[in-house]
Amino acid sequence: MTTRSTGSLGTARGTALYLGAILGPGVLALPGLAAAAAGPAAIVAWVALLLLSIPVAATFAELAARRPDAGGVATFTRAAFGDRAAAVCGWWFFSVIPVGASSAALVGAAYIADAAGLGHGAVVAIAAVLLATAFAANHIGLRLSGGAQLVLMGLLAALLAVACIAALPHFDPANLTPFAPNGIAGILSAAAVLFYAFSGWEAASHLSGEFSDPARQLRRVTALALAVVAAIYLALATATAGVLGSSAGESATPLTDLLAYAFGPAAAPLTAVCAALLSLGAMNTFIAGASRLGAALARDGAMPAPLAKGHEPGRTPHRALLLLAAFTGTAFATTTAFGLGLDQQMRATSAVLAAVTVTACAAAVKLLQGRARQRAVFATACTALIGTALTWYLLLPLGIAALALGYLHLKRRRAPLPPEAVPPETVPPEAVPAEA
Repeated sequence: MTTRSTGSLGTARGTALYLGAILGPGVLALPGLAAAAAGPAAIVAWVALLLLSIPVAATFAELAARRPDAGGVATFTRAAFGDRAAAVCGWWFFSVIPVGASSAALVGAAYIADAAGLGHGAVVAIAAVLLATAFAANHIGLRLSGGAQLVLMGLLAALLAVACIAALPHFDPANLTPFAPNGIAGILSAAAVLFYAFSGWEAASHLSGEFSDPARQLRRVTALALAVVAAIYLALATATAGVLGSSAGESATPLTDLLAYAFGPAAAPLTAVCAALLSLGAMNTFIAGASRLGAALARDGAMPAPLAKGHEPGRTPHRALLLLAAFTGTAFATTTAFGLGLDQQMRATSAVLAAVTVTACAAAVKLLQGRARQRAVFATACTALIGTALTWYLLLPLGIAALALGYLHLKRRRAPLPPEAVPPETVPPEAVPAEA
């Protein structure tokens, strides 16, 4: 099944949006968090997740090319498992974006404030500005945000490449010992938090209907994005382990430390620019995908019907975007008020996105054939294995699933029955014809 769309995205802007989903602000914080969990062996987790990304990305590309729709993962899940499973999967993704967007904004804001020597209050204010900018770009339309994304991702890739190239000559094999101070458990823990950095393929699938020729473009866009992501992540992981060594797990700004080899004191302001690009790029793609998913869920009856306006390709679903903005503002206020740590926020986001990925890949096992199906089986099994390392965070997708199913149950109870379904005893006596 292939479909030609009326969307406006081309290969270049589409690739930029995909890169924005994958190369998120996790690049700023995750190298340090992974190093703290696994030591130099964190590079094993990076490589393993890159290898896992190949079948996962290929599976999402195959599904999106066959079924280009704003529903994305919910559309795939409905085709395989029915309406209830689709509603749960859709609610997972829509519900986690506010938390992910808030953490993305706070990561970027922390780097910007650090470069300017500002305090916690400034971090919150800058994060709020970043969130408002991302929502404003999506409100104006995907053509503008896609073009802006192309510029942002080009600058970002260049800056990360310079950081790695400048740092790698300082690689010291002694920094790799002890290699795995926390053993296999540490590597699995690092992989669990790093899943945040590899969970953008499902976000981009909601934009499949926006491509002008999904069947032809999506495979090319996915391949290009995979190549860029693999090159940047492998270079970054190698530089973090071999150049920064044990200090990587202790530094709040590991990317600044790498850029210092190339730019010296100018590294901090350059990292601030990089932080802004990463945060805006990731939020731009996730907000675009989630708003379209919300409209598609409303169209299919899994969310309130008024949110469905604007679900068609080429249009902006303003009502769903407004609801997403309200949820994001609430999540942002909650995380800042209670001081939730970055590691907690990223693991919570990873748990829900892992549930989305496992469900969508399992749908692909049922929908696809041949080698595509074999890749989907591998992707499902490996993602489920990594997901187990998230332990009690997996209660979050269970709770969201209960809410989604509860909503469907209440909606069906309130829906008026068609005339033929009204039980005979409920028909008023005067409506019964008198006997002759």
